[in-house]
Amino acid sequence: MTNRAQYTPGPASGAQVRKDGESWTLILVRELRHSPEKVWQALTNPAQLGEWAPFDADGSLGTVGATVKLTTVAAPTAQVSETKVTRANPPKLLEYNWGGNDLRWQLEAFGGGTRLTLWHNIDRRFISMGAAGWHICFDVLDHLLSGVPIDRIVGGEAMKFGWQRLNAEYAKQFGIETPNRPSQAKRQFEVEDQ
Repeated sequence: MTNRAQYTPGPASGAQVRKDGESWTLILVRELRHSPEKVWQALTNPAQLGEWAPFDADGSLGTVGATVKLTTVAAPTAQVSETKVTRANPPKLLEYNWGGNDLRWQLEAFGGGTRLTLWHNIDRRFISMGAAGWHICFDVLDHLLSGVPIDRIVGGEAMKFGWQRLNAEYAKQFGIETPNRPSQAKRQFEVEDQ
């Protein structure tokens, strides 16, 4: 059984950036050893989201038209944003907006598991930070789905689990600068979480 103290994220991988005019999209792909139906539940069920996602949800994200409040976790000030689920095609496609940024989740059956792809429309200044944060969230999600939860790792807590290294690795992959000072990175990460 893996415990939280033993967790170390692997190297930056499975991410790319797409620019369309002034709009930037972070695209993350993760292959999970779990069925699309099981992954779908983790993406839409508030109790499961509370185990791995960077926000809490006050309702299910699994129904088109559902209005759900998403509250950031571990930010200096909790940011609450109301979202409306714009697309929900279980267990294949989910779209909603979080804090002014569009999120699109695609689940594809793949090799007995699921290829999960997230498109996150994000401010270009926070692309590597967002990639690092989602990388850790996806690792925590994988542990949860495997039946060995390690508890959510978000916000400042992620600093203890290799977030800075991942931020630098993704920044290098994307060809962008990383913040020089950890405090600057922490501040920007917390802002990105909002």
